[in-house]
Amino acid sequence: MRFCREEAPASKTSAQGTLPDYQRFLSFTDKLRPLTPGIVGDLHWIEKSDRFWHTRSTATGTEYVLANADAVKQPAFDHQRLAQALAQQLGQPVNPARLALTALEFKADSLEFLSNAERYEINLATYQLKVLPRAPEAPRTLLSPDGKSELFVRNCNVWLRAKGAPKSAVPLSTDGSEGNYYTLSAKSWSPNSLKVAVYRIRPGQRRKIYYVESSPADQVQPRPKDTVYPKPGDALDLPQPVLFDVAARRQMNVDNALFPNPYSLSRPAWREDSRAFTFEYNQRGHQGYRLIEVDATSGQARAFVNEEASTFYCYYSKKFREDVADGREVIWTSERDGWNHLYLYDGLTGKVKNQITKGPWVVRSVAGVDAKARQVYFLASGVDPQKDPYFRQLFRVDFDGSNLTRLTTLDADHNASVSPDFQFFTDSYSRVDLPSVTELRRLSPNSLISTLEKADDTALRASGWRPPEVLTAKARDGQTDIWGLIYRPSNFNPNTKYPVLEYIYAGPHDSFVPKRFTPANAMQAMAELGFLVVQIDGMGTSNRSKAFHDVCWKNLADAGFPDRVLWHKEAAGKYPAYDLSRVGIYGHSAGGQNSLGALLFHGDFYHAAASSAGCHDNRMDKISWNEQWMGWPVGPEYAASSNVDHAHQLKGKLLLAVGELDTNVDPASTLQVVNALIKAKKQFDLLVLPGANHGGWGEYWDRQRADFFVRQLMHKDPPDWNAVP
Repeated sequence: MRFCREEAPASKTSAQGTLPDYQRFLSFTDKLRPLTPGIVGDLHWIEKSDRFWHTRSTATGTEYVLANADAVKQPAFDHQRLAQALAQQLGQPVNPARLALTALEFKADSLEFLSNAERYEINLATYQLKVLPRAPEAPRTLLSPDGKSELFVRNCNVWLRAKGAPKSAVPLSTDGSEGNYYTLSAKSWSPNSLKVAVYRIRPGQRRKIYYVESSPADQVQPRPKDTVYPKPGDALDLPQPVLFDVAARRQMNVDNALFPNPYSLSRPAWREDSRAFTFEYNQRGHQGYRLIEVDATSGQARAFVNEEASTFYCYYSKKFREDVADGREVIWTSERDGWNHLYLYDGLTGKVKNQITKGPWVVRSVAGVDAKARQVYFLASGVDPQKDPYFRQLFRVDFDGSNLTRLTTLDADHNASVSPDFQFFTDSYSRVDLPSVTELRRLSPNSLISTLEKADDTALRASGWRPPEVLTAKARDGQTDIWGLIYRPSNFNPNTKYPVLEYIYAGPHDSFVPKRFTPANAMQAMAELGFLVVQIDGMGTSNRSKAFHDVCWKNLADAGFPDRVLWHKEAAGKYPAYDLSRVGIYGHSAGGQNSLGALLFHGDFYHAAASSAGCHDNRMDKISWNEQWMGWPVGPEYAASSNVDHAHQLKGKLLLAVGELDTNVDPASTLQVVNALIKAKKQFDLLVLPGANHGGWGEYWDRQRADFFVRQLMHKDPPDWNAVP
């Protein structure tokens, strides 16, 4: 529905926003996606073999490829027969060129995969398909490694019995209750079958959010729904590690002095020699993180990795841990020196033996740990001064920090994968203006075996497609480079003034400006309407220094806007076509919060915003994401960043959109903004999508958003869709 929409005056001064522009916009993705065959998806080595599989784009869709270290390639399976088997199972047609399969596991004569939220196994000889049972959330009984005993939970307590002898059951614990119950995990048993490590859980708050499905497909009347949804400040489950000596029937409650206030404890993981078990403690508020080991004889706990941060310890994408020699050494990532780097710990003393990597650059991920050779393979970015600090390169380094060796060199983003035997690696490199090239290489010496794929953009460029332009500008500190992209319409005229649209997602858990070649980007489609469309990674996002990242701390309203405004001004100074008098912004989820925040906190620069599925008040959104960046306990910083509390500051034109069944971001967050805007007597547009969850809103929303910006920034009426066939 629409609410209080102020009509923009029509104008015929430009050919932008016409029906042909819309036709290019709406058909852009489907038209261009097939024009660059050979783009490779993530590559996956098959465990304990020299084989790997990957996807590649084709003129009709996607092909799954199986290859080996001799560069012998073949289809991973018969796509037609697998599609037929799935179609029979689902009762609907399945396009063999559009198979959406993930988590592939190749067996001797079969293949397991995920599709449509189910796990399947297909026989590759007969192509008979079966649905695999879903794993239970918790084991009902847990067999000991020696096969002699079973654990189970009865009346909230842990019980033990001999395998196959129900009458032999005896309780290991007696202090469990509904308000303090025991739970088992798959690795509760020690490898020697003599000890058991479990958690006793004191349950926290069970907050629910409620929905009304207005238009169910199977009935006339609306249907109420609810889901459990913890929010910042809610009381959490309190886990207590408990150790049992099975033979002695002795219970040892592990002293919680080292983990008094958990946001979470990871599941217990036993050392292979059964001397101890470990778990990771994430402190409530995310300013402390510990790796804790509990002695299996005494039940004494010690912390041999201890992270403390004045802002936050980022456990989202930066944390890495590898236990070497059964935990006698541990490789760990930390930002303690201001950059994300690798450290080697002595697992017996808990002391840092040495820092493995060091410098003003970022370890992005670990590609493999060769314990025998005492070497780490990792992807890092920012190593090359004056070049794109987000481009990943593959390196190798010894455990002691010596012999740092660069394995990739081309100025591009490298997505590299190392074979399980550390003999080979694949390197798929790309830039926004360079179609991906995928190579199979030998590690020692570093040499090319074969070019597996080379994406061909000949037809794409012949269609009039043009890559986006990379632009940098100085941040608010006058020193740091801020990186972004500009997408122009395929019929761009440098003598025409173009309104500007910024696509924003400033979630601190990652960086978001594309670095790899994409033939059919949605921002390019928006540009076809007659906009310059840009995306920028401002301060507060990830994958740069810790100081760069910390800008978001208790300040999500910042969203890098001081850097974004300077970037826009740099672009306008460079290009006369860049019209700063007409700047719009749009975003979804965290980007929905950001895009509305642009009008509330920077309404003197941004003129129109389309905000969808926004988490407009961090007190209303999920606990995991928001406490990580906004802190705990909930303090005044939450209100300071709230779009609801600042709705009265609205300037410019606003379109809000929300799905009525959004289980990711509470839909009430958007409606609370609506309520605040009404109280402030502000004008805005509102679109509520019946039955919609957090995403996948389709063409209708894309068109409504486009129409909004055509009205508000081009000052034109979009096509009359009720009259268009």
